[in-house]
Amino acid sequence: MQAAEPTYEQARDELIQIVAKLEAGGTTLEESLALWQRGEELAALCERYLDGARAKLDAASAAAADSSES
Repeated sequence: MQAAEPTYEQARDELIQIVAKLEAGGTTLEESLALWQRGEELAALCERYLDGARAKLDAASAAAADSSES
């Protein structure tokens, strides 16, 4: 069974933790690479959430503009 996809906030918070770990150092190369890979996945997920939110805002703005023109 696959784990549920994290919310935007969960993904962002985990990404922040990963960046802090990488900046602090003290991890092996293998651990650093795994953290980097997870960070890339989380960054892509956050971007998808933001793109979806942007599309909803654009659609709402277009609908509002259409209704005000009538």
